Amino acid sequence: MRTIFVKELYIWPRFHSSVIQSLKKHEPQVIELHIPISEKMSKIQTNLLDLMNLSVKELKRINRTLELQQITVENCLVKNFHKVLQSQLDCIWNQLSSKSKQLIADLKILRHLLISLFYSDPVSFYTTLMTYRTLEYAQTSLWVLMEPANQLFANAAALVFNTKKELKPEYCPKWKSLMEILKVEIPNEIKTLSGDENTNVLILCQDAKTCYQLNQFLTQGANHYLLLMALQKELKFTAVSTEYQDCELSQTLSQSVSSKESKKSKLNNSEVEELESMKDSYILSLTSNFLSEDIEDAAEDNDVTFEPFPEMENMNFTQLLEGKKKAPTILIQTFKHSDNFLSLLRTLDEIKPNFIIMYHSNITAIRQIELYEARRQKKSSLKVYFLIHGETVEEQSYLTSLRREKKAFEYLIETKSTMVVPEDQDGKTDQCLALQRDVKEAEVNTRKGGATETPEVKKVVIVDMREFRSELPALIHKRGMEIEPLTITVGDYILTKDICVERKSLSDLVGSLNSGRLYTQCTQMSRYYTRPMLLIEFDQNKQFSWQSNYMISSDENSFEIQQKLLLLTLHFPKLKIIWSPSPYASAQLFEELKEGKDQPDIEYANAIGSEQDVDVIETKYNTSIYDFVQKLPGITSKNIDIFLRRYKNMSEASKATKEELKDVLGNSADVDLFYSILHESHQIPVAQDQMKTKGKLKNKFKFCKK
Repeated sequence: MRTIFVKELYIWPRFHSSVIQSLKKHEPQVIELHIPISEKMSKIQTNLLDLMNLSVKELKRINRTLELQQITVENCLVKNFHKVLQSQLDCIWNQLSSKSKQLIADLKILRHLLISLFYSDPVSFYTTLMTYRTLEYAQTSLWVLMEPANQLFANAAALVFNTKKELKPEYCPKWKSLMEILKVEIPNEIKTLSGDENTNVLILCQDAKTCYQLNQFLTQGANHYLLLMALQKELKFTAVSTEYQDCELSQTLSQSVSSKESKKSKLNNSEVEELESMKDSYILSLTSNFLSEDIEDAAEDNDVTFEPFPEMENMNFTQLLEGKKKAPTILIQTFKHSDNFLSLLRTLDEIKPNFIIMYHSNITAIRQIELYEARRQKKSSLKVYFLIHGETVEEQSYLTSLRREKKAFEYLIETKSTMVVPEDQDGKTDQCLALQRDVKEAEVNTRKGGATETPEVKKVVIVDMREFRSELPALIHKRGMEIEPLTITVGDYILTKDICVERKSLSDLVGSLNSGRLYTQCTQMSRYYTRPMLLIEFDQNKQFSWQSNYMISSDENSFEIQQKLLLLTLHFPKLKIIWSPSPYASAQLFEELKEGKDQPDIEYANAIGSEQDVDVIETKYNTSIYDFVQKLPGITSKNIDIFLRRYKNMSEASKATKEELKDVLGNSADVDLFYSILHESHQIPVAQDQMKTKGKLKNKFKFCKK
């Protein structure tokens, strides 16, 4: 609020009385279908939860001093678990041991497998799980060697193969309910609607893979899709179950098994292309005779079919509605397109569906559907079918998301009640502290008849564009210094022509030392600036020391960080290390370092940042030769590349004339400097103090024995 100059904050949660009354006037008709899962899926779910519980316990055992209240099995099931984990561990990530980081990575993988169990088909889940059952992965991961992992692999195999080791994958539990809704429930509701209302059906899914899965299931059938996935995933098996013999792909499977050829090569080219190019939405047409015959008889005779509508996929939704047919149109779509959370609202306003099937649960989509129905204000209410697996992780994740939504609003309301907002925070008055700068006015010298002194030169600081995510550039500007934003690769802040500063937080410092990135950055600064500096910022409100207790994980040694920092200072003697307790202290330090110094050269900083990257130098030239040539008089960053490409060695350069050197170096002054250093004699000036004591040194030790 302070940054955007806002004084008032209005919070309208879902449980607000005004919101409840407004949405209650036009509520969608929600039908919840709690679909049970099979016994095999239940065992797999139990195994995955056991592995997650063991990983969380091991993580808390290693890091006893770390607050890990958010890292629980329940929170691991939430969709934004990665963001919660990153916000809590980002500042101390480099203080964790490699084992702790691996445990956190294992939790992410186990959560992905748990979600894939309910979102993907059995064949895709099994092949994804088998990618982690390798020797290379077992050497780094921890959960693969646990006891529940063996049971997990066995139960996953039973999900795809029967007791005879034949390919017999189970159907997804939601497929049967989805087919009943589309074949029976929705046609029955359409007959009760008036003729002027549309009959569009919207099926919402979590990702593009599920959209492709439902499109293939509705158009080709369950058997065809599962066998197609077995071919595409190159699943190894000996035979196909008799229940799948009626499918056309079963013959292809049998031929590929008998001839031991690649299964993927047996696929039709069109099917492979369609499989590899999954889209966020599909449009189908429901063709049946339910408009003239009995619905139940049509469903029993399998007269209801789903046909793809490729000519409509290139049309927008407005054209789709204008040219609609009597048959209902089914749109299969993800909740959002390319991280655009408003895409669902736009889709609802364009196609105006009367039926929505929530194949997956999503709170954001539910809130948007409520807003759409409240704005629609039709007599016939919107019908929403909510499919969810009862008493499973999916239901628990949905309930946890609802609880976290309510808890977040309660926290905002409580914070607002105790928040103090200044009167001038809107920035409309001159007393606003956020707009004031500490600019020194020119002093009046009374000895010169009251004449004002010459105004001081503006202090300029070159700041890397990536540094504007921190607080320091704003504080530098507030102290009266001008900011020059540039995209530079040498340093973060250029204070003068000689001073270049690389800013690091403690977490970033440890990570850069471990990866070797800080060594490269110091090499760059030492190469182009005479006074390189490393600014290390730490929190003054927290205890900090490079003692043995810096690393949080008990299985990691803290002395390794000290050793690497010591080696860095030994390798770069000119590097100055500055410790700062806060960004405010850093801004004050920058102002003191610029006192009486020349302003930085913007053209020079921009030139070395865009052309002379150290990675390019190391790939094109020998770094020791490059550093030697760069120190020669007349050689600058603008002509060093041309010089190194023109002359193979110094012998060729010494034979060149001034006219030839001018074509290479460009500037006549640089040519004179370089030519004189090679062809004229130079003597080191001797100091007068050394000349006076030159004769006395001979008799200083004349009484010493030889």
